[in-house]
Amino acid sequence: MPLQALNPATGKVIRPYSEMLPAEVDAAIDDTHECFLTWRDVPFAERAERMREAALVLRKKQNNYARLMALEMGKPLREGRAEIEKCALTCDYYADHAETFLAPEPIATEAAKSFVAFEPLGVVLAVMPWNFPFWQVFRFAAPGLMAGNTALLKHASNVPGSALAIEEVFRLSGFPDHAFRTLLVGSRAVARVIENPKVVATTLTGSTPAGRAVAAVSGSHLKKTVLELGGSDPYLILDDADVDHAAQCCATSRLINGGQSCIAAKRFIVGPERRQEFEEKFLDAMRSRRMGDPLDETTDIGPQARHDLRDELHDQVRRSIAAGAVCLLGGEIPDSPGAFYPPTVLTEVARGMPAYDEELFGPVASIIPVADDEEAIRVANDSPFGLGAAVFTADIERGEEIAYRRLNAGSCFVNDFVRSDPRLPFGGVKTSGYGRELSHYGIKEFVNLKTVYVR
Repeated sequence: MPLQALNPATGKVIRPYSEMLPAEVDAAIDDTHECFLTWRDVPFAERAERMREAALVLRKKQNNYARLMALEMGKPLREGRAEIEKCALTCDYYADHAETFLAPEPIATEAAKSFVAFEPLGVVLAVMPWNFPFWQVFRFAAPGLMAGNTALLKHASNVPGSALAIEEVFRLSGFPDHAFRTLLVGSRAVARVIENPKVVATTLTGSTPAGRAVAAVSGSHLKKTVLELGGSDPYLILDDADVDHAAQCCATSRLINGGQSCIAAKRFIVGPERRQEFEEKFLDAMRSRRMGDPLDETTDIGPQARHDLRDELHDQVRRSIAAGAVCLLGGEIPDSPGAFYPPTVLTEVARGMPAYDEELFGPVASIIPVADDEEAIRVANDSPFGLGAAVFTADIERGEEIAYRRLNAGSCFVNDFVRSDPRLPFGGVKTSGYGRELSHYGIKEFVNLKTVYVR
């Protein structure tokens, strides 16, 4: 069965790809398992040499990979180059720190010697989305390979070229041929891969329904999962906030990757004293971003990744307006080719509307008026999601207390927009998933924490 890569800016086929047959998938799993049996014993210094080479390959081919993402899912070139650089930084980070992170940890007991060792598990399957086609994969692959595991990638079906390019990066970097393999298969093949006894664990970044499906299959086979799922990040603009700064941060976060990010700002919660000023400055910031061809260097916002996703987003906007939301900007599908959707701002958003209750995976902002700070915090937590959150205030101690004690999310930022960083753990709570990626916490998700006790 062919997999087609479509250019979302034009709707034209880029090229077809052949889906792997079940026997080919089984052979790839076997090869990746056999590779693990030797890769797990390769010294950290040699693994790090290969990972640093991966960073060099990424930087050398940065423009090529950025163009590939622009063609397959509409990411503007500038954002694509930044994504590739972030992948390279993460490769360097784990090359530098993996050995320290996984050094045996001595524990004082009655024994003559007792410690915790961190051993690789084996073949880990990564089920990855299209929105950050390289970054989502590298934030798993860099720590996973440095820990001594090997990897299988089932990427989103609309970015097959990116999936194969990532395999190319590791091959050109001198990793063993089967340390990282891409499986060109559709979603229906995932369960069969998870069920294979040579696959020991799965990590998924994607929608909450996809996470539930993978967790169910993995759980029935007693295999570990790490899930990074949807988000509807609240941003609280308190009465003493620097509104100019807040408006710019909020617009930047809402429009990163065309708004197609699980940790993009989505719900903007503001009290009566600053609401008018925030709305005016936020609208100016949203208007200032240029939508257009992702291959044009001046473009800030490309098309949505697929027409059906654009249409689903528009339906959420129309249903919210029908329920009482007021559209201040955008909200109409352009009369032009491509899956474009303009920066859109809704206000008077309230519970019971899609713009309040659901994740809006595109450049649509929901302004939610509240009476005071206490209501702002309640509304921020009034969501099934718990990935990120931010609070803007001139009182740093107050902001830290709210971020630390009051907001229910995996990452809480004060006076800045939420983003991932290889030095910090990343993940969510509630229906945003479980487990952590990145930092020393992430590299330990797929290892055996082995107790060794010597009398």
